[in-house]
Amino acid sequence: MPRPLLTRHLGRPGRERIDAYLETGGYQAASTALRDLTPEKIVEIVEASGLRGRGGAGFPAGRKWKLTPKREGEARYLVVNADESEPGTFKDRTLIEQDPHQLLEGMLIAAYANQVHQAFVYLRGEFFAGYDRLRGALADAYARGYFGRNILGTGFDLEVVIHRGAGAYICGEETALLESLEGKRGFPRLKPPYYPAVKGLYGQPTVLNNVETLAHIPHIIALGVDGYRAYGPPVLYSVSGHVLDPGVKELPIGTPLREIIFEHAGGLRPGRTLKALFPGGSSSAILTAEHLDTPADFEPLAKLGSMLGSSAIIVMDDTTCMPAVIRRTVEFYRDESCGKCTPCREGTIWLSQILDRILLGRGRMEDLDLLDGIARNMTGTCFCPLGESVPPSLRASLRHFHEEYEHHIKTGACDVRPVAAAGA
Repeated sequence: MPRPLLTRHLGRPGRERIDAYLETGGYQAASTALRDLTPEKIVEIVEASGLRGRGGAGFPAGRKWKLTPKREGEARYLVVNADESEPGTFKDRTLIEQDPHQLLEGMLIAAYANQVHQAFVYLRGEFFAGYDRLRGALADAYARGYFGRNILGTGFDLEVVIHRGAGAYICGEETALLESLEGKRGFPRLKPPYYPAVKGLYGQPTVLNNVETLAHIPHIIALGVDGYRAYGPPVLYSVSGHVLDPGVKELPIGTPLREIIFEHAGGLRPGRTLKALFPGGSSSAILTAEHLDTPADFEPLAKLGSMLGSSAIIVMDDTTCMPAVIRRTVEFYRDESCGKCTPCREGTIWLSQILDRILLGRGRMEDLDLLDGIARNMTGTCFCPLGESVPPSLRASLRHFHEEYEHHIKTGACDVRPVAAAGA
């Protein structure tokens, strides 16, 4: 397996300083791009690389760039979605905190490829360390001539603004992010027009990518299409939960779930067995041990009714109460709902109330059909993906762990072995 690309230098002290980045070849790809390649050629290279958006939707990055109109004299913007909020996801925060210049170089190349002269980083407000390091890295990059006017003597100009959000999950949705960036409440926009590439920030064409997506760009330019694809291409998996070595794991996309969990994340705690997992953050449908040999990739997971999403793998062993996990998941989306549409605003409250009733020992057998019915009626009817994130995990838990819900209803108690007794 090739050595890591994006995470190769993570953990090195002082990596956020520009001299440390330059010592390992930093900004050489940007120099090559601005001096030797046309914007159109860069877009072609990115499209040929097969890079897909790492924010959750998985849309091909090069195709997104091609869809951005580039009419002469028309303002265009680059917006970086650094509002990483999906439960279990922490790869973007890791990149920002430990290697911020990698993101900045990717932004510079992306802006040049899309003929953009104004960029924004929408940063999650709680990323305090990330904000300090990114702000410092940006100031250093300006001082060395990598941002501002006439970058590297090429005549290309790019200004960057770091905008801190207020910690709203809804602003991870791209149109709500744009509304917030414009100073308005973070409500998702009516669609059509859907695609920000055509009508985005301030109503102008906008390239909107997440942090990890842009961090790939310098490596694609430096290695070329074939060299980059030889790495898998790589993807960052955020692995958490009941594993011995949680963290960000850079692996070729499509690595089987079993290998990720047991070889790269240290496996489970002694004496425990795998019960379930979220393969793509809490908005993905839960899978079980029978799915461990599934490649962690977009299409294989979609065939199972789940998704890769933000590539956040949350592992749960046999000490886990699944109805309690689903209740906590629903509570998160209930509390983060912007309230704009009825299915999400009301549906998450109803589901939370029913799950509370079951876990408090007052459940009824008909509650299980009621849960499934509400989740089905939410599917395809919500204004944005936030409400659509609730039904997959809930309905999957009802399929795979129906008996556990029944036990709660019949006995008023949980039959899962307490964590304190694990290994006893």
